[in-house]
Amino acid sequence: MSTPIEKKIVGLLENGDQKALDLLYEYYGDSLYGVILQVTSNEALAQDALQETFVKVWKNAKKYDSKKAKLFTWLYRIAKNTAIDKLRSFNNRFEKEVQIDKSDVYILPTASLNQDVMDLKEHVARLDQKYQIVLKALFFEGMTQQEASDELDIPLGTIKSRLKIGLRELKKVYVPKH
Repeated sequence: MSTPIEKKIVGLLENGDQKALDLLYEYYGDSLYGVILQVTSNEALAQDALQETFVKVWKNAKKYDSKKAKLFTWLYRIAKNTAIDKLRSFNNRFEKEVQIDKSDVYILPTASLNQDVMDLKEHVARLDQKYQIVLKALFFEGMTQQEASDELDIPLGTIKSRLKIGLRELKKVYVPKH
């Protein structure tokens, strides 16, 4: 059952009224910041992720369905996924900055690597759209199967089937038959 404030916020979001953001921040900002800070363990990252969360909420307001989830659950998912993305991005950037320009410790002979299978996203993009959507949600956006089912409005069994088929198709690229 939605509270009166949830109903008011949802109504404002549906109408594209920016007052919704003020109310979201007032009523949910601290809780969402806590969730994000728990994931990132970094105040600056958490503040950035909170701001990005509210931008995503604003841009995706029309996708919210009160029949599927409470407002806070929807906000929580967006905040958590944004925090995970922000942390991954930060860690990737940090790892690249730490790399030493010239090192021969881990030189791999590139001739032994199959250059055709190096870019996973490119290969996923070649799959049927229905498999792409599921694989992207699960692997590139970090959703669980249940979250993907809820977010994409696809039954959980279908998510599992499409995952299995999509992975089987990718396996053909990565493990070619001899």
